[in-house]
Amino acid sequence: MFFSSLFWFFIAVIVFWGVGAYHRLVRLRSSTIQGFASLDTHLTRLLATLADYDAAQASAGAPAVAARANLQAAASQCAAALARVRARPLQADAAAALARALEGLEAAWNTLAHQLPTLAVPEGTLPWAQRWEQNQAQNIQAIEQWGAAVAQYNAAIDQFPAQVLAWLFGFKATRAL
Repeated sequence: MFFSSLFWFFIAVIVFWGVGAYHRLVRLRSSTIQGFASLDTHLTRLLATLADYDAAQASAGAPAVAARANLQAAASQCAAALARVRARPLQADAAAALARALEGLEAAWNTLAHQLPTLAVPEGTLPWAQRWEQNQAQNIQAIEQWGAAVAQYNAAIDQFPAQVLAWLFGFKATRAL
């Protein structure tokens, strides 16, 4: 009788632990997805700023240089990569593609910023380079927050015995930018 009670007590502890560990993994996964939503907002704002910049360049009659075309291409690539990550924020290869697209976008902006003269901006607004820097500062903060959430999620998946539940329920490690 004693061994039967001990057996059922052990089973109950395992079940309660499993439910708690599963809920922790789900909570961390949800936190990671919410962290990406913040980054998504900042990156969308950056892409809108770049679209405004391109429109201002075109309306001011700025020459259509290759650097401007490269910026447009990099912004399009970044928007496509962002849409892919938006659909599946925990997919590691999508995050890697977004990281590469952001690097390309920054390189294209830096090239363009050094080649074209500064455009006049309406009174009360920031120059384009300062807008870029502001957006980058916000993006870096959002990237760091998302990276912290991803690291916490990946660490939880790698811990034994939660690792067994992660394997059982299909939780996969992801990648931050």
